[in-house]
Amino acid sequence: MIQENVSLADLMSGLMMVFLLIAVVFMLDVQQEKNAMGEIALLAEQSRSQLHDDLMGEFSADLKQWNAVILEDNTVRFKAPKVLFQSGQSTLRLKFKTILDDFFPRYVSILQGYRDEIEAIRIEGHTSSYWQNVNDVAIRYLKNVELSQQRALSTLKYCYQLGSVKDKREWLQKMLRANGLAFAQRIFNEDGSENAKKSRRVEFKIVTKAEQKLHQILVKHLEE
Repeated sequence: MIQENVSLADLMSGLMMVFLLIAVVFMLDVQQEKNAMGEIALLAEQSRSQLHDDLMGEFSADLKQWNAVILEDNTVRFKAPKVLFQSGQSTLRLKFKTILDDFFPRYVSILQGYRDEIEAIRIEGHTSSYWQNVNDVAIRYLKNVELSQQRALSTLKYCYQLGSVKDKREWLQKMLRANGLAFAQRIFNEDGSENAKKSRRVEFKIVTKAEQKLHQILVKHLEE
């Protein structure tokens, strides 16, 4: 019988080859995911740009009278707090209802052209950090969380129940979300002070499937 002896050098060489192969596979996998992320980001940007053009084309003539703006990420921001709600209240004012009667059916019609790319439509309520006669920051935060959530939900309910979108409710059930963010995303003046008036607002924000895919890839890398 012939006994084969494996030297330490040969063993180490073999292990190095294994580690090298693992490294190559890992690098290829990372490169593939980078390529995928690049493609997703490119398609997302093209879609965002086209949707922005569609929204501006539809609403540009109305934005001034609504006191609204369309941001670069296609968020539609209604920024006149006295038009939206009474101070400290979540019941929609008549003027805001009239705006939503006009805005929301047209908005949904545009978004349905991108239905394969949209994960959710978020209606967000935002407040300032103030609350009348309350100095405790924690209490002010909790009161504003509750108020912003109620305002977002009131807006969602009104939009969803519009007769003009009745035939789209099945889709809207899957898409619409109400989020109250209190003063987590305040708006500030140039001097760094809080702009309470601008911070009190309602926004319609689109979450795309591309964002979700990119998030999933990033989460996967963080967990590894």
